[in-house]
Amino acid sequence: MSMSTIEEAGDFFMSLLCAFGNWYNGSGFAEEHSRVLLGANISNQSQVELFASQWNVFLPERHSRLLQVCPILGFLAVGLATPLILVRVLAGVHLRQQTRFLLLANALLSDLLFLSVYMLSTCLNVGGVLMSDYACATLLLLLGALYMAGILSAKAMVLDTSLAVLAPLRYPALWPLSRTRGAIATIWLLSALFPAASVGAFLWYHATAPCSMHICSLPLVLVLTVSHSRLLQASMLLTVTGILVILLLVLSGYLVLCWQTRQTSIWKGECSSRARGTFLIHYLHLFLSFCPILLLVIELLLYCHYSVLDLRANLWISMVVCNVLLVLPKALAPYLYGLRYRDLSGALFALFRCKRTSTVSPEI
Repeated sequence: MSMSTIEEAGDFFMSLLCAFGNWYNGSGFAEEHSRVLLGANISNQSQVELFASQWNVFLPERHSRLLQVCPILGFLAVGLATPLILVRVLAGVHLRQQTRFLLLANALLSDLLFLSVYMLSTCLNVGGVLMSDYACATLLLLLGALYMAGILSAKAMVLDTSLAVLAPLRYPALWPLSRTRGAIATIWLLSALFPAASVGAFLWYHATAPCSMHICSLPLVLVLTVSHSRLLQASMLLTVTGILVILLLVLSGYLVLCWQTRQTSIWKGECSSRARGTFLIHYLHLFLSFCPILLLVIELLLYCHYSVLDLRANLWISMVVCNVLLVLPKALAPYLYGLRYRDLSGALFALFRCKRTSTVSPEI
């Protein structure tokens, strides 16, 4: 397939989304919601023009569309592999009774849901669909909760691996299957509570603002809303710093695990190459997760001096961080981990119709 054909298909898809957005905004639904919230007759077309100008003025159309396609491509990549892995884990009795596979399935499920919601948000943004404050806050809360579920699942995975390697005899008593299910339930509970402060600050900020209908885009929220509200800056900075601390704890756990096992048989013989490969996958995934969070922390710190920042450069950074760097590790996760486990790689090899080698090697 030539590059021109791909561009034509992308333009056709974008035109469909824009047609849907024009139909929605012109159908009376957005205007009706606006009147209910504001108690006044506000021209919906003027709001569309306002936010369309804020979105398109600072970025070339071709580049912005390329960045907006990245979440859709990430969803397609995850949508191919993750359902197969989830079916393999949940359908296999011996797999769903192992903690590592349950935690991995939970992490992949959260990534799949996150990319699904983010792709939906991207499609609505491309179509120019306006959303109310509460609808946008619900969308942002879903994104934050699903992202946190993946981060906390990664933390649970390193705890499980540490217990299994450092205390193999006490591992069944310390981490039984019932405790694993309780840990997964706790992960989802904490994930729902963690971003609540930022979303609450978002609602408070827009309650005092004159406009209640807007394009609900995470990059635009960062540039046009967070950068002008000290309360939002503080709440998001605390939330993102908490995520960064969790990632640092996960990295520290794997480093300690390598240090504690350097003299054991894990790093000797045939098992050595597999152990190195497994830890290399963990480090690569953590590095890809570190980059956007660290850039987001720096961006939030710079917002304290937003008056001297270039809005165009700010929007570029936000779109790259949200649409590319946040999506990339989640799009690669099912392939990195799925191909590493022999019990899961068969489904992925069958998906791509590849023959798997029949070598037998130890697995940690």
